[in-house]
Amino acid sequence: MSAAPPHRPNGQPRIAIVGAGISGIATGVALQRAGFTEFTIYEKAGDYGGTWRDNTYPGLFCDVPSRYYQFTFALNPEWSQLYSPGSEIKDYLAGVARRHGLHHRTRFHAEIVAAEFEDDGWRITTVDGAVDRVDFLMCATGFLHHPNRPDIPGLDEFGGTVMHSARWDHGVDLTGQHVGVIGTGSTGTQLVCALAGEVPELVLFQRTPQWILPTVNRAYSRVSKSVYRWLPALGHLPYAMNRAFFAAFSQGLVHPGRIRKFIQWVVERNLASVEDPELRRKLTPDYQAMCKRLVVSDRFYTAIQRPDVELVTSGIERVEKDAVITVDGARHELDILILATGFDAHAYMRPMAVTGTGGRTLDEAWEDGPRAFEGSMMPGFPNLFMLVGPHSPVANHPLTAVAEAQSARIVEWLRRWRADEFTTIEPTRAAADRYNARMRAAAPDTIWSTGCRSWYLGKDGLPELWPWSPRRFEQMVRSTPELVDYQLGQRVASEK
Repeated sequence: MSAAPPHRPNGQPRIAIVGAGISGIATGVALQRAGFTEFTIYEKAGDYGGTWRDNTYPGLFCDVPSRYYQFTFALNPEWSQLYSPGSEIKDYLAGVARRHGLHHRTRFHAEIVAAEFEDDGWRITTVDGAVDRVDFLMCATGFLHHPNRPDIPGLDEFGGTVMHSARWDHGVDLTGQHVGVIGTGSTGTQLVCALAGEVPELVLFQRTPQWILPTVNRAYSRVSKSVYRWLPALGHLPYAMNRAFFAAFSQGLVHPGRIRKFIQWVVERNLASVEDPELRRKLTPDYQAMCKRLVVSDRFYTAIQRPDVELVTSGIERVEKDAVITVDGARHELDILILATGFDAHAYMRPMAVTGTGGRTLDEAWEDGPRAFEGSMMPGFPNLFMLVGPHSPVANHPLTAVAEAQSARIVEWLRRWRADEFTTIEPTRAAADRYNARMRAAAPDTIWSTGCRSWYLGKDGLPELWPWSPRRFEQMVRSTPELVDYQLGQRVASEK
């Protein structure tokens, strides 16, 4: 057994948190509240917010209600509307971080490029070559931060502007421009709603149609905000109501039955509002509602029926200097191409080079796809925790709630470390294998296994999402861990 570094005289482990988005902020606040102060948040960009900092495209809003998509320790009375715009969420997250003093513990423009486990701790290296050593490494990188650029012949030769929705160039003037949008997920539909009528021609290139869940994004009144401002405890009521609604909704995701049938009826009725039968046919998916993440919109079907908006369903063959050529031979002359093509959702903390015990790398451990024990730990990578790691996206449960629950579990482990119960912690390989086998056995009951292609699926074709209810997930991570599932490293006798 290798000797551990000297025990911290103040009982404080040194901790590195990678990422200053939702999970990094939740973890930082949880650590401070529990009295753990020797931590640094490393952020590759220049501000807080994660995906809400990176995405600034027109029409961006969150498809989870504002009064649920927030931390329970920082309820916000100032939300402007039911579904908040992205900039408002980014400002909320940055405000939470600064009010809790995290800016004193955050290093911006400090991307960690490598982390190697050695001598019962982690050696981390930043992009500028600086090296530090910590007892615990916490990867709060999320999974929606590496833009997915489609492999379309000729795309790099396009003479106009090409930009990914997550790298929006606000210096580009869309006035008078003919614009094409590639992609029809939430981002693509939000862009169509925002740009329709603002440009002379808008072309939406659709590979797969989406089911659209109707909603009304009502604004909150000044009176409403004043009430929540003066009675902050009242903010827990809409949070609890939304929690109950999403708990019921999630049953349709993980179990066949009436919820699925009801949602299917709602989206089909919404689609019926498209008057042109041929356009309606093109917009009709061939899979069950919720197999892909539902798109929430009250404006998309209105926008797509405008005379200055065109829906193209033929596949893209190539891109030329001034046009997109589809497989039916049609030529679509455009000035601007917007790639609403999502993210590499399976990258997580990569391309950071992570090396565990015995020189085993993260890429080797994830050769068959990302895996994690209880969504946050891996055998062979001691003292490493992932926030919203593999299998942690829990249906449409807000990531704020997932991050809060997981950070509470991390704090419990750190308290045990401080009590000298162990020096290193990792799940056993047997426990990890049993856990992942149970998840895969439950996957066929979920809506995501009913026959559609989505980023939810792994290499084996099975969904990577948590296959049970959000409540069960929170009960798991907030419960007392079964120590038999873990390998605990102990301090050598001479250092106790």
